[in-house]
Formats: sequence, C-alpha cells, structure tokens
Amino acid sequence: MKYYSTNGKVEPVSFKEAIFKGLPDDNGLFMPQEIPSLPSSFFEEISELTLPEIGFEVIKQFIDGEIQDIELKSLIEDVLSFNIPLKKIKNGVYALELFHGPTLAFKDVGARFLARSLSYFTKQEDKKLTVLVATSGDTGSAVANGFYNVPNIDVIILYPSGKVSKFQEQQMTTIGGNITALEVDGTFDDCQKLVKDAFLDEELKSALNLTSANSINMARLLPQSVYYFYAWAQLSEEEKKNAVFSIPSGNYGNLSAGLIAQRMGLPIKHFLACSNTNDTVPMYLWNGNFEPKASVATISNAMDVGNPSNFVRMLELFNGSHSKMSESITGYAYTDESTRQTIQKVYALTGYILDPHGAVGYMGLIDYLKIANGTGIVLETAHPVKFNQTVEEEIGMKVALPSHVESTNLKKRSIPFEKDFKGFKRFLLALSQTY
Repeated sequence: MKYYSTNGKVEPVSFKEAIFKGLPDDNGLFMPQEIPSLPSSFFEEISELTLPEIGFEVIKQFIDGEIQDIELKSLIEDVLSFNIPLKKIKNGVYALELFHGPTLAFKDVGARFLARSLSYFTKQEDKKLTVLVATSGDTGSAVANGFYNVPNIDVIILYPSGKVSKFQEQQMTTIGGNITALEVDGTFDDCQKLVKDAFLDEELKSALNLTSANSINMARLLPQSVYYFYAWAQLSEEEKKNAVFSIPSGNYGNLSAGLIAQRMGLPIKHFLACSNTNDTVPMYLWNGNFEPKASVATISNAMDVGNPSNFVRMLELFNGSHSKMSESITGYAYTDESTRQTIQKVYALTGYILDPHGAVGYMGLIDYLKIANGTGIVLETAHPVKFNQTVEEEIGMKVALPSHVESTNLKKRSIPFEKDFKGFKRFLLALSQTY
C-alpha cells in the first residue's frame, strides 16, 4: 500500500514513511492509493468478532505487511484494550461511547495506535523523533498519554490558552517526562498553522525528525474507522439495514475515517456532519462554498476549528464533487444555547448524560430523523466529566469521575507562547541541540 499526497506534487510513499513524515513535502495530506473492500464473509461474521479482531482485519489492509501480522495483532490488542459500547438513549437512537479509554476521549484510539506504530519502527532504527501536535482539547491529552515515556520520541503539544477545559489542560500539562506543553496566545487554528509551517521549513526538517500526531497523520486517522465497524456489529440485523452516523465534527478526521469505512464496504446509509457555530463544512454542504474563517470559542471546544484540515480528504473521497458529497453527508450547526438545552432535555427525559460535543451530534441526528428513516448512532466523543462545569449546570448534579481515571492535583507545567512562527522555530532549533 502506497500513500499519495492530495496535492499530487510528490511521489507516493509507504505507510512507514507516511506516518514518519506526517505531512507530504508539498503541503498536501496523505491518502491511501486504494481503499480495499472487505469480503462479504467479514460482514457475515462481524457480530461474533471482538473489537481487536475487527481492528486487525480493518487496519491490516492499509499496512501491507510493513508490520508483521503477529506483531500487528499484539499492537492492536494493546491499543483497543478498552470497550466501545453502543448505549441505547431511546428507540432508534444510540450513543457510541468512545470515552472509555485512559483520557476519556475518542482520540485515545488513534493516538495509541500512532504511538505504538512509531515506537515499532523507531526501535528498528534507533531513530529519534519529535512529534508536533496542535489541539483544541482532547487530542493533546490523548497524545500525551499515548506517547508518555515512549523511547526515542519527544512530544510538543500546542494548545490555545484559555480555550480548553480545565480537565483537558490538566491531562496534558501535568504529565511531564517526554511531553512538553506550549500554551499559545491564540486559537486552535493558530496552533495548527504553527505546526504546518514547521513541517514546511527546510531548516527545521534537516535539524529534527518531525512528525505529527494530529488527524492529519494517517496512523491517527485510519484506526478511527474501526469503531464504525464495531458499532454496526452491535446493531440488530434489522437495524443494520439503515444505519445513520452522526459525527460531532471539528477537524473532520473522525468523519473522514467513517467515509473510509464506508468505502471498505460497511453499509452506512448516511452521515451527519454536526458542528457548533464553527460551521465551515456544514455551510459548504448547504451552498457549495468552502470559506475558512477564524474559529470562535464555544462550550464544545474540541470542535472550535474554522479551517478544518481533513476537508481536503473529504473532497478527495468524492473527487471534488459537492453534489456527491452532499448526497452522502448532511450538515448541521448549533449554538451553545441549544447545546445546553439539549443536555438538559435528554437527561430529564432519558437519564442519559451527553457531553457538549455529543449533544451537538444528538441534535443533528434528531433533526435528520424528522425527515428520513434510519437507526441513528451518535458518536459520543468525550466523557461528560471533561466538561463537568457546563454539564453539571444543566443536569443539576455532579458528574462522577470514572473509576479507572485518577484525579490529578499535579502542578501545571506549560510554556506560554506567542502565535509567532519565528519564536516557535527558535524553540525547536534549540531543542534540536539537545539531541
């Protein structure tokens, strides 16, 4: 399997090269040259398979033997060592709970796979890597946990000051070790631009082996396809016929992964791209115009992205056709006020606690089911406790911390940073002198 750049100006590379590079040299994004179709027998047996077994069958299609099967199986069993249950909210509406991993967010799946894949290859070469990652919240904590004390890898996390929850900030700024957090005076888009500019800088590329842990990295994105298969496997035979996935969306890696799952043969009826007021992609789906804009802070902060990177992958999957994309995906966007009301209403009527991101996805699903039939699955991307202040105000009770997660009172350790590439470059070059 080779991976090409969406800009088409560089030669295709192997899986290993794609995840080491993170971004192609022509500033595109990597995509697999082909998306393999899984055999019908896989779907006939899928309800009997475990999550790691499904993960192995899906992911090995894109590795092409670069990680031997026996080692890949072990790696995936380690990555998917927690459950991803499908919970019924009400008739015809389910939540796929992606928050049972160590940092209580869906990004644990991709971050853990990327960390272990990079570790596998660096051990073979004794190669030092520097991972750069921009985060609007959950990516940072998932990457920090997934890469903590991984040999030969240093991680630098850039997050927007004052625009992530306290819980999220604690998870990525108190871990220490090989994890460094930069608190940027700006937005997520500013953080993401610093990372992208670093990958395009020739001096930095020659001084440091840089790679990314955002969903721009294929090893972050591909594993996220797995839980679409697992969710579908948990439905009844009748429900499987009309599965609709509603995805709370920020940088659109999760939705891109779902589209890949569909291209592999998973019979998904329709996708819903649900955003907060950062509605760049829903607006495109409505009117055909992609107009990036400055991000706006909301209570669903992991979705505060005004210029989503993975939109180019979505375009690639639909050959640049707005009409084809809008046939498969419906866009919705919602305000903070309606998000709060939904958290309150769903808890009052069903007892289910949505986080602010899941609430956005829930609203989109309910609006879609008013005009179309289907079995709806909302991707609950983060545990409500990560946004406890917002959630507790709406449900009138305390959200308990899951038993497998320890509360942290460790001292925050972050470096204040301006959104200035020259300063960021100086910091990285100084870091390279320690290697």
